[in-house]
Amino acid sequence: LVSPRFFSSTMLAILIAFFNQVSGINAIIYFAPRIFEMAGISTESALISTIGIGLINLVATFFGLYLIDRLGRKKLMYIGSFGYIISLSLMAYNFLGPGIPAFWLPIFVFGFIASHAVGQGSVIWVFISEMFPNELRASGQSLGSFTHWILAAVIANVFPFFANSFGPGYIFAFFCLMMVVQLLWVFFKMPETKGRTLEEIQKDLQKNHA
Repeated sequence: LVSPRFFSSTMLAILIAFFNQVSGINAIIYFAPRIFEMAGISTESALISTIGIGLINLVATFFGLYLIDRLGRKKLMYIGSFGYIISLSLMAYNFLGPGIPAFWLPIFVFGFIASHAVGQGSVIWVFISEMFPNELRASGQSLGSFTHWILAAVIANVFPFFANSFGPGYIFAFFCLMMVVQLLWVFFKMPETKGRTLEEIQKDLQKNHA
């Protein structure tokens, strides 16, 4: 995995898992009722909105799986990245800026969940599996999974502290900034893998590295 030939593939597997988690996806899913309550939404409405998150995630995931071999990996990542940036900006402004009623927050969160499910959530594991030859695929996917879930645990555990200390608006602004970085990474570094052999992908990576 760290040999010169496959080091770029390894870094791409790590980075796509990294960006997956610094979107805040698991923190938002885990703590959705608390986030809604911090915005002034009643506990009952917050729990009902959380059910909506699950339904949106399910439907959008199937839509992403339908599109992934039709549009390609990078296009879905672009769709997801722009959706992340817009929805996270609105979520941050909902807490930091005046004039947006609290009942809009679940709608912004639904947009965020849909963006994740169609884009990053559908692409990550397909993309990682396509970056390695058969003899390294299990190890490469394990490394990506390890990065993904370690960061999920870290972010989910620190999110309540930072949200209570600084307010969720600043946390969403940070996630939004990370998704701007992700968009640049997709544009400049992420190869398209749809319908391409590993040899073709590796040639692209070597050109980018050079």
